[in-house]
Amino acid sequence: MEAYIGEFIGTMILIILGDGVVAGVLLRNSKAENSGWIVITFGWAMAVAVAVYCVGQFSGAHINPAVTIALAVTGQFDWALVPGYIISQFLGAFVGAVIVWLAYLAHWGETEDEGLKLGVFCTAPAIYNTPANVITEIIGTFVLVFGVLGIGANAGVPGGEFSAVIASGINPLLVGLLVLGIGLSLGGPTGYAINPARDLGPRIAHAILPIAGKGGNDWGYSWIPVVAPVIGGILGAVTFVTLF
Repeated sequence: MEAYIGEFIGTMILIILGDGVVAGVLLRNSKAENSGWIVITFGWAMAVAVAVYCVGQFSGAHINPAVTIALAVTGQFDWALVPGYIISQFLGAFVGAVIVWLAYLAHWGETEDEGLKLGVFCTAPAIYNTPANVITEIIGTFVLVFGVLGIGANAGVPGGEFSAVIASGINPLLVGLLVLGIGLSLGGPTGYAINPARDLGPRIAHAILPIAGKGGNDWGYSWIPVVAPVIGGILGAVTFVTLF
């Protein structure tokens, strides 16, 4: 149970800080309005690092179903724990998005653009092209999982102890910097979801919450940031384990 609570809280922190920085940049009359992509990518990097530091000792801080599934596929995580981890991650993402909505409560009505409001909660591609969007998310999550495993290996971690080591010392900060690099280098085409819970949980929150002047939820695109990261994560983990 402690591990599930850790995943819930960790993913909630991830979304509070991650969607929070997007809200600050996109919503009208925020003090951070129009501060740009660099601010968003750096904010998300810190969101990941802080979340891993906070809950790594309790759950290993996967905070991402793609990571959980990839570790299970490669024998580094118990399949019996996978459903509980994923449910906790999605619930944490949903609650985190609700908290962001409350934190910026006065700004939704000030923002006329429905797309900007949705963009606070979830990703959308710069160009809608299903094959290209899927490929981008696969590549981004491949790099994420491959990189995280590399950070763990550099720390001398045996496979079974991966979660404990990746969440200790400077490793959470390194994972955050990895996410920063992914955002800067690969985030332009799709907004780098690279995490099914990060995208779908807040998207559902957007659909349910009484957000002033909100529009649709772009359900037609919503499967891509769920399915593609899982594929990319598995490929990244299998490749790393096969090579090293």
